[in-house]
This record gives sequence, structure tokens and C-alpha cells, in this order.
Amino acid sequence: QVQLVESGGGLVQAGGSLRLSCVASGSIASISSMGWYRQAPGKQRDLVAEITSGGNTNYADSVKGRFTISRDNAKNTVYLQMNSLKPEDTAVYYCNADVRTYNSVGYYRSVSSWGQGTQVTVSS
Repeated sequence: QVQLVESGGGLVQAGGSLRLSCVASGSIASISSMGWYRQAPGKQRDLVAEITSGGNTNYADSVKGRFTISRDNAKNTVYLQMNSLKPEDTAVYYCNADVRTYNSVGYYRSVSSWGQGTQVTVSS
């Protein structure tokens, strides 16, 4: 069982900043990719940014130069620093992690886990 818990969302004015955090816990053997997705009302869930265990990153074009993803492998935590926020960044932000997990009898499997989401609202 793996749990992802996000924090750091909220209401901010356009041009402001927010920092999201996501902590993974549970029976974790390793985590490969971690990432952030967002979903605005009536729209599909889209990738915002992702980062591998080695630190390679990938960003949506709409956030390049404004958002920075980072992670602390020792803490199983991923961050999203969001600067120069725009009203169109308003969405529920979800954390995702590709986790190799195990059970009490030593059975390993890979799962894609999601957090519950955190609301980010940017006012104009």
C-alpha cells in the first residue's frame, strides 16, 4: 500500500508564487518517476512536470521557465515551485509516482499511485 499526500495549494494573486509538496509513504522499495498533473473544471488531467530518480525533468510548454520540479529521494518527496502564476494555472494539482512496492511475504510489484489533489487558485 502506497499513499501520496500533497500540500501547499491555496489562493494567490496573478504573478505570485506557491510551492507544492508531495510525500510518498508505505511499503516502498523504490520510486522511479514522480510528477505533477493538473485538472481544471471540465478539462482532462494533463502533465505539468515530471522528474526521474536521476533528476531528469520534463515540463509542459505552458509552464516552462515559471515552474520548477525537484525531489528529495531520501524523503520520498517531490516539490513543485510555481512562480509568475497566471489565472490559467488554476486547477486541482495531483501528485503521481511510479512506485515499486512490496508486501509482507516479499512480493514486489510496480504501481502508479496518485495523491488526493490540492486546489490552486490564481486570481486576476
